[in-house]
Amino acid sequence: MTRDLLRDLAAVLVAALLVVAAILVGTAIERDDGTLHVGWPPLYAYWEPHVGPGTPAALVVAAAVVAYGPRLAARLPWRALLGAAWATATAWTFSLALVDGWQRGIARRLTTAYEYLQVIDRFDDIPRALREFTGHILLHSPDHWPPHVAGHPPAATLTFVLLDRIGLGGGAWAGVWCIVVGATAAVAVLVTVRALAGEDLARRAAPFLVSAPAAVWAGTSADGYFAAVAAWAVALLALAVTGRRPRTAALGSGLLFGLTGYLSYGLMLIALVAGTVLLLGRRRLRVLPLLLAGTAVVPLVFTLLGFDWWEAYRLLVERYYEGAGGIRPYGYWVWANLACTVLVVGPAAVAGLRRSTATAAPLARTAARSLTRRTGALPADAPAGGPATGPAGVAVTGTVNGPADARTNGTATGPAGVAVNGLPTGALISSANGSTPGPVTGLATDPVAGPHGPRSGSESPAARDAGAEGPGSGWRRLLGGRRLLGGRPLSGEQRLALLVLAAALAILAADLSGMSKAETERIWLPFAAWLPAAGALLTRPRGWLAAQTVLALLLNHLLLTGW
Repeated sequence: MTRDLLRDLAAVLVAALLVVAAILVGTAIERDDGTLHVGWPPLYAYWEPHVGPGTPAALVVAAAVVAYGPRLAARLPWRALLGAAWATATAWTFSLALVDGWQRGIARRLTTAYEYLQVIDRFDDIPRALREFTGHILLHSPDHWPPHVAGHPPAATLTFVLLDRIGLGGGAWAGVWCIVVGATAAVAVLVTVRALAGEDLARRAAPFLVSAPAAVWAGTSADGYFAAVAAWAVALLALAVTGRRPRTAALGSGLLFGLTGYLSYGLMLIALVAGTVLLLGRRRLRVLPLLLAGTAVVPLVFTLLGFDWWEAYRLLVERYYEGAGGIRPYGYWVWANLACTVLVVGPAAVAGLRRSTATAAPLARTAARSLTRRTGALPADAPAGGPATGPAGVAVTGTVNGPADARTNGTATGPAGVAVNGLPTGALISSANGSTPGPVTGLATDPVAGPHGPRSGSESPAARDAGAEGPGSGWRRLLGGRRLLGGRPLSGEQRLALLVLAAALAILAADLSGMSKAETERIWLPFAAWLPAAGALLTRPRGWLAAQTVLALLLNHLLLTGW
């Protein structure tokens, strides 16, 4: 057993202990004063072991993913893989929902007193309903909206109003819509990972994305649909910044980002994932105007129709604390919400998140050193008042690609105290005993460079590449993602790690806000959808996939969840 695997298992053990603590502490709090308002803390569920018509199908899908998922993901043509991923995610979600039966699991989920379908008839005049929307948010207002209608901007409710208008009304069609569209979130994450981190990692992530325990809550809740919209907004942005139909993709991404903000207030935090995609892309400045133009369309339409997003959000916060949000204790939910997330994403995502953190940690250290150098401070390993040291004492202008202690930007020292400037890229510096620590790269190579670097009034390509000279060059490198990382390109694993950590950061921000106390197993689906992609960083995928599917099956068969 490798050291990395032991660390993965240790991370999973810690996460499991967090879940156990949330169950024990939550059960005690709910028994004593009932302030949690959930049936089986920390989940919005009740203990009710059961089987249903979806049980056989769920077992078959789980077994197929574990046995054949990694192999098929590696061998299928890319477009076929995307189709297979959507079909598998759809089958997995439907089968888990049907464990509760057709009526209880799908058809009636969105027709309860808390849900959107209760107010379809109040949107006969859509412009009027939008103008008057904020007047029905507070509990003491006349004909106040049901909790989920009041808790979301009107695009969420309008989705089901429009389905009703085209003849797909009722709870069954609403449930099918949420499952079928929600399952495409896995495809969108695959597209994003391939664009930013490479096809190999996307293929390795595919089995984890289609079999995540999150499917328990994606079927059936509107948040599964919201997760898909947000995921496709990010996917189109990833395509745009990597040069795949950048104009069309950027505009489409902007339109979907604008829509996400009118489906759920909390989805504004998807900007953390979007910002990471922008930083990882090459064409961010070219696509930014179209992205921003697209993002403005949906808010502009709703504003012209009379809906005030900011006023609605202000009233929502007030309504939140009028109800259960004002009773549920923040001191419990601020950490118990994270236990919910562990159950939603599964042990493989927990282990993958640990690996993502380990992969990204050196980048943070390198970035900190780079920022320190940019402000004029010396690197930590540089002698005070002199150049940074390389092997044996040769002063080198440029970057040495040799041993870790020989790499530096600027001037390094090599063997025998010899100063070396303006050497051709790739030249070798030999030590006194004849060894060659590595090639020297990034040195001045243009004809105007003399023995002491570029002549007055000129700038060598090396200086431009290192971002050492020229007004604003440091910021260009920072925005380009190269100077921040010492000029070395990011690996696919590092890019994937940053993407996953951005989604985890969005979850932490939502958690600390206090606006999501309980029910985060469905509310945070748009962010949790990204974490299983970290399974691509794991070895022995079948064992981890087995753990994922077993957890989902146990949750759905032992508990009667609210969604």
